[in-house]
Amino acid sequence: MSQVHVAIAILHQDGQFLLQLRDDIPGIYYPGCWGFFGGHVEPDEAPDVAVQRELLEEIGYAPALLEPFARYDLEDVVRHVFHGRLDVPLDRLQLNEGWDLGLLSLEDIQRGDRYSARAGQVRPLGQPHRKILLEFVEQGFLKST
Repeated sequence: MSQVHVAIAILHQDGQFLLQLRDDIPGIYYPGCWGFFGGHVEPDEAPDVAVQRELLEEIGYAPALLEPFARYDLEDVVRHVFHGRLDVPLDRLQLNEGWDLGLLSLEDIQRGDRYSARAGQVRPLGQPHRKILLEFVEQGFLKST
């Protein structure tokens, strides 16, 4: 089995994190869960190029500066994780993919869920997304940016 490469972004603003509520449809990874914006790295595409392309496709925005945070290699997926500031208000973003978007607080991340007005219910964070965000905060990246 070959590994799928994805490039995802931790976008933060005022101590909160921009996440996407993924569509709640069978057959996708983490349906109905909060997760990062980003997606598949195309063949012969660099992960830093892929994350910018995916952000533009999904929310019509990509920050001028995205820096590498970490790479997570698992048996079936390699996650290339980048981080940067969200320098525009939420109402300037166009949700082109997913059920909802929102800024999640550290408390939301620690608890592992957040309410979505669009879904009308509390929805869980995807486990890998929660783990990555907690590591990001624990390693002091939020304070240094």
